[in-house]
Amino acid sequence: MPTANPSTSPLRQRFRPLWWLAISYVLIGALTRIVLLYMSGNGVPHNPLYWGYAFGVGLGYDLIVFVFLAWLLLLYLWLVPQRLYVSRAGQWAMYVGGAVMLFGLLFVAASELVFWAEFGTRFNFIAVDYLVYTTEVIGNIRESYPLGTWISLLAIATLVVVWLSRSGLQARDSGTRFAQRSKVVLVWLVVTVVLAVGVKGTFKDRTDNTYVNELSGNGVFEFFAAFRSSHLDYSRFYRTLPDDEAFKRVRELVKTPEATYVSSDPHDLTREIRHAGPEKHLNVVLISVESLSADFLSEFSNKRGNITPNLDALIDQSMFFDNLYANGTRTVRGLEALSLSVPPTPGDSIVKAHNNENLFSAANVFNDRGYQSDFVYGGYGYFDNMNYFFAHNGYRAVDRNDIGKGETIHHENVWGVADEDLYTLALKQMDEAQAQGKPFFLHIMTTSNHRPFTVPANRVPQKNGTREAAVAYTDWSIADFIKRARAKPYFDDTVFVITADHCASSAGRSSVPINRYHIPLWIYSPKHIQPQRVSRQMAQVDIIPTVMGLLNFSYRSRFFGADIFQLEPGRERAFPATYEKLGYLHGDVLTVLEPQRKLEQVKPNFDNGDAVPNTPVDQGQVDDATAYYQVAASLFKHGQLVKRPDDNTPVQPAAPAPASSTH
Repeated sequence: MPTANPSTSPLRQRFRPLWWLAISYVLIGALTRIVLLYMSGNGVPHNPLYWGYAFGVGLGYDLIVFVFLAWLLLLYLWLVPQRLYVSRAGQWAMYVGGAVMLFGLLFVAASELVFWAEFGTRFNFIAVDYLVYTTEVIGNIRESYPLGTWISLLAIATLVVVWLSRSGLQARDSGTRFAQRSKVVLVWLVVTVVLAVGVKGTFKDRTDNTYVNELSGNGVFEFFAAFRSSHLDYSRFYRTLPDDEAFKRVRELVKTPEATYVSSDPHDLTREIRHAGPEKHLNVVLISVESLSADFLSEFSNKRGNITPNLDALIDQSMFFDNLYANGTRTVRGLEALSLSVPPTPGDSIVKAHNNENLFSAANVFNDRGYQSDFVYGGYGYFDNMNYFFAHNGYRAVDRNDIGKGETIHHENVWGVADEDLYTLALKQMDEAQAQGKPFFLHIMTTSNHRPFTVPANRVPQKNGTREAAVAYTDWSIADFIKRARAKPYFDDTVFVITADHCASSAGRSSVPINRYHIPLWIYSPKHIQPQRVSRQMAQVDIIPTVMGLLNFSYRSRFFGADIFQLEPGRERAFPATYEKLGYLHGDVLTVLEPQRKLEQVKPNFDNGDAVPNTPVDQGQVDDATAYYQVAASLFKHGQLVKRPDDNTPVQPAAPAPASSTH
C-alpha cells in the first residue's frame, strides 16, 4: 500500500490523479497542434502572433474540455471508499483506468490528424455525420491506413507514458471523508455547467486566417458543438428580413425573361417556363463525379501531371462551362443541388432531413414527359439516405444491390464497385428504358475518386491508392463509358452532362475558400449540342434548368436555379456553403452568412481562395443572400417545396419570335 506524504492534505492526495490527466491532455493537445501546424504548410504564415494565438487560445479550450472529460475519473475518486481506493486492487484500477483514458486521448488525437489531412479542419459536422455510417467509415479507414500498426504503436506509447508517469496515478488518501470529497465534486459541477453554457466554439474565430482559428480550437469541443448544430433553424440562428420582403426579393431574383408567375401570391415561386417550338425529348445522362475539382484538369493548370487526357479532350467537343461553383463540400449537397435546384439549408442536407418526400424535383419534370428517371449509385444507397430520398422524389433508386451475383465486378472497396462497373449497371438501365420505348433520365453518382483511391488493375499507370490514380481512373472510365454508349442505338439522341458533386478539398485560409468550390461541367451530345466555351459565372443549381432549356422544355418550375442562357448578364450568382456558413457569390463579391446572425463580406481570390474584406459592405448583396437562404429554408420547413397536383399542368410553348424583315 502506498505511503501517504504527511505534508500533503488528504484531499489533495485523493484528487492528485486529476493533475496527471490534465497535464497529459494539455501536452497531447499541444503536440497535436504542432503536427497540425506542420500539416497546414503555407496555410499559416510564419507569424509568431498567429502561433501564439493558436497555442494560447487552444490551451484554454483544452482546459475546458479537460473539465468535461475528467468527470469519469472524478466520479471514481469521489465515490470509491478510502480502504478500497488505497488497496492493491485500487492501485491497479488507477493504473489500468489511466492507461485506458490515455489510449483514448491518443486515439482521438491521431484521428484528428487523419481528419485534418482529409478536410483541413478539426472535427466538425462531417465527423458527426459519419458516425451514423460506421460500416463505410471504419471500412474506409481500414482500407486507407495501416490501422493495426497505428493501434499497436498507440498502445505501446500508452504503456510507456503510464509507466514513466506512474507516480501521478498513485492511489493516496490518508483520511478523506465523503462530505469533503463531495464539496470538490460540487464545485466541479458548477464550473462544468458554467463552461457548457457560456463557452462556444465560435469564440476562437477572431483572426483572418481560418487555419489559425481551427488550430485554436479543440477537436472534442468542436465535435460536440457540431453535434448540437446539426439541425440549424435558419430563422433562429441567421440574419433575416421581414418575410414579405424576403419573398418579394426572391421573386425578382429568380425571374427570367422566359418565365411567368402563375399566381399573384407573393409567397409562391411557381413559374411557367416557355420556350418557342417543340420540345426535344432526348435522353439525359447526368454524371456527378465524386470530388472532381476543376484544378485536376490541364485546362486549369493542374500540377499533378496529365491525369485527365480524355476529359481535357472532351472540352473541345462539348459545351464546356469553366466558371461553375458547387453548393457545398459534401456529396449530399451536390445531389441536393442537382435534383432540387435549391440553395443549401444550414445543418443537415435536405437529402438527409426529415419530411423530404415528394418534393418538386428534376425527375418530376422528366417523368411528366414519359421519361424513366433513375438514380444509379455504385455503393449501397442507404448511405447518406440516398436511396430513400431519390425513391421518394420521382426517381427509381438503383444501387450495388442491383448487380447480380454472376455479373462481373472488376474491383470494389468499401464505397462501392469501380466506376466502370457502375457504368455497366447504368447501361443496363438505359437499355431497359430503350426496350420499353421510353426516353431516360439517369443521374449517376460515382465513388472511385474517394479515399482509399483503389481502382482496377492495369487501367492507369499511376500508383494504386493515390489521388492521382483515382482521378486518372475517373477520366479513363468516363471515356470508356462514352465509347460503350456510342455503340448503342440511342447514343445519337442522348445528352451527357458531366460535372462534380463537390471539390476534392475544402480547406483554405478564408472561411469559404472559393477555389475549393470550382467544378467543371461538360454537356456533350455530338448530334445536338454545338461545342462552345461558356465562361459566365454559374451555380450548381443552374445545371438542370440549363439542360432543360437546351431541350426546349416548357414546364412549371419552382427551381431556384436558372437557365444560364436566359439569365441576363450581370445577374449570375452561386451558393458556395459549408454546413453552417452560407455563401452567396455575385461577381467578385462573396457574402457569407453565419450563425448568431453574423455576416462577412469579402472579395475572394479565385486562384488561391484567400479573401480581403469588401469595404464598404454592399448591403444589396447582403439582402439578396439573406433572402435566398431565408426563403429556401422557410419553404422546406413549412412543406412548400413539395410537388403539387397542378405542377404537371402542360405549358404551351412561347410564340415564335417574328422573323426580321429587310427593306
